[in-house]
Amino acid sequence: MSDQKKELHKLCVDYVLGRMDTAAQAINAAQQAANEETKSSAGDKYETGRAMMQQDTDRNKAQLNEANKLMVALNHISVSSNSKIALAGSLVITNNGRFYIAISAGILTLNGEAYFAISPASPIGLCLNGKEAGDEFSLNGKQYHIEGIF
Repeated sequence: MSDQKKELHKLCVDYVLGRMDTAAQAINAAQQAANEETKSSAGDKYETGRAMMQQDTDRNKAQLNEANKLMVALNHISVSSNSKIALAGSLVITNNGRFYIAISAGILTLNGEAYFAISPASPIGLCLNGKEAGDEFSLNGKQYHIEGIF
């Protein structure tokens, strides 16, 4: 299971790097467009265009900042440690899915199996926190039984 955790962690890192790259490309494109914008005789149109490009840049900078926070969170997770209780870095197998507690990255596929990459602060992450194999909990009307924690 340790290898699975390492692979899942790598998939999360790849997810964040992809988000960072997309945001950086969008920032560069907006900057390039702003640099190419020439002031026309219609001054209001020019100012509106510049303001929209600035909003795009600001939004993409915020997305880049969020991706950086996710990377920091991933860097604080030890994939080699094994705990009997669910916490950040744990792989939790339940009767209703496999969960990697790290960041919210959606569904990750590894060796043909689906895993949910979840944040410790997500509703299911909060339910799993501190639980042990054999524990049960309910979320959104669904009953979960923890089969194993790795």
